Amino acid sequence: MFIKSELTKRFKIVGVASVLTLGLTACASNDKKVADVPAPESKTEQMASTEATKMTVSELYEVHDDGRIYVFYDRSLYEDFLKTGHTAYMLARIGAGPKGETIKFALTGEDKKKRSGIPSVELFDGNADAASPFYAEMRAEGRIYVFDNADDLTSVRKVGEAPYRFTEIGAGPNGETIVYVLNKSNKKQKPVELIEAFKKQNGMS
Repeated sequence: MFIKSELTKRFKIVGVASVLTLGLTACASNDKKVADVPAPESKTEQMASTEATKMTVSELYEVHDDGRIYVFYDRSLYEDFLKTGHTAYMLARIGAGPKGETIKFALTGEDKKKRSGIPSVELFDGNADAASPFYAEMRAEGRIYVFDNADDLTSVRKVGEAPYRFTEIGAGPNGETIVYVLNKSNKKQKPVELIEAFKKQNGMS
């Protein structure tokens, strides 16, 4: 009887120990699973991630002619257009200009099948940021407007004039009047760097 009682006690102890071991193992396993699940990103983190991957555009060129605004981000396409008056691939938006003009975005061969990620379109739509430094030209009514600020470019496109400017009559590559567009922050300064950038871009330096 003593032997049977002792064996029974031992089996009970072993059984309890096994249950405890299984319980601890299950807890450890559950803890591990919880730790492996990443916490969802907050709205702030999602916005920061979007900002970090936002496209930047370093240059833009526009030609305003006969109710159309031709927009280029590729300098070579822009120069070819100035010589020939056309470019092979374009994305058109009828009546999308600030005064109802048709907007025509010049496309490279790689761009023609894209529906997003085109630098000129993204910047025009406000989905990309202007790089620093930034350079832009706008040709309209025999003048060449030159910019180093994308907000100034947007403003002149809308209103047709630059309230702050430095003008050089007949200084363009073909005798055009050059208007260097300024703003409140630099209106009293001669835009030396912008003048140099224009001359370099147009082979005049």
